[in-house]
Amino acid sequence: MPSPYRALFAAPGTKGFTAAGLLGRMPLSMMGIGVVTMISQLTGRYGLAGALSATIALAAAVAGPQVSRLVDRHGQRRVLRPATLISLVAGALLLFAARYGWPDWVLFVACVGIGCVPSVGAMVRARWAALYRGTPQLHTAYSFESVIDEVCFIFGPIISIGLSTAWFPEAGPLLAGCFLAVGVFWLTAQRATEPAPHPREKQGGGSALKAPALQVLVATFVATGAIFGSVDVVTVAFADEQGHKGAASVVLALYAAGSCGAGLVFGLMRFKGAPEPRWLLGICAMAVSMIPLLLVGNLPFLAVALFVSGMAVAPTMITTMSLIEEHVPRAQLTEGMTWVSTGLAVGVALGSSAAGWVIDAAGADAGYGVPAVSGAVAVVVGFLGYRRLSRPAPRRGGTVEQHSERQERHVA
Repeated sequence: MPSPYRALFAAPGTKGFTAAGLLGRMPLSMMGIGVVTMISQLTGRYGLAGALSATIALAAAVAGPQVSRLVDRHGQRRVLRPATLISLVAGALLLFAARYGWPDWVLFVACVGIGCVPSVGAMVRARWAALYRGTPQLHTAYSFESVIDEVCFIFGPIISIGLSTAWFPEAGPLLAGCFLAVGVFWLTAQRATEPAPHPREKQGGGSALKAPALQVLVATFVATGAIFGSVDVVTVAFADEQGHKGAASVVLALYAAGSCGAGLVFGLMRFKGAPEPRWLLGICAMAVSMIPLLLVGNLPFLAVALFVSGMAVAPTMITTMSLIEEHVPRAQLTEGMTWVSTGLAVGVALGSSAAGWVIDAAGADAGYGVPAVSGAVAVVVGFLGYRRLSRPAPRRGGTVEQHSERQERHVA
């Protein structure tokens, strides 16, 4: 591990909450695909399987920011444990209902309850921010967390699908629930690194989403999420048309691997100046990287194209977290980070649905038009909202880059 990453863990407790956070966020990549695999095996109804997976994503998009707002006010331990218990009970209900053929409405109710799952990634990032706010280490920490996200998305679906197909249909979602329980309860047991709550603060008069810069970031990441969701669906369909459906998981793993590698390198770099131009450049790079997918003719070319396009993902996400830390009041930081995840979740659901419709109508080759259009929309939203991002934040002490720049001006 390069020395900047090794230095992150010099602070007491960092290894513990990082390990807990890794386990706690594994369900993010395992539950949706695990439910699809489980339901399709038990019932053969792919339409129902997709609808249940989308219900989980949309429920999490609605409940996630509310859970994080409560965390900002009352602390991680007091909020995360009850929310996790609700999600686990709902998950158990889903498994029983699927196994014993209960009515479909029970399945949907259970999926809504599963949506109460907390955004563990935001909780861990909030701990890093509390430790390293205003220092270069925070940039490295956010980079490391983006790499952890990609590791989850590389291995999570493979584990979930593999267990459900090789062992028993409920195995994937069941293991995802176990990861969630162990990760959250282990994380919340670590009180020394838990960020202090802000129970008496008005928190900007309401939701963190009232911040103009956060509105731009969330809107942009709805389009970005549509890229991710559509790429997943179209890649599976394309591999199926090529007669190698099982290779889709390897191709998508390379997509995540490209992002993972770029995130590691990005975390070693130090930048001067404001992060907003780099964020906009990252959005543009993600959009442009979707164009070669329109020309794919075989799986090897697709694998290379997705690996290269993945290299724009993690740096953009890292810069986004820095912008949130700069523009959102400190008392609402966890909620602000969760809103971006919410935007991504909504986008994934929209992109998956749109891609499925295009594939049914015109085939997998045409399906890659969906991520291309989604990328173009993200660029347009980014440019239209750029002035909001560039406005002075109501509270300073956020991003590493601006903190360093202010120090240099002070010294000069």
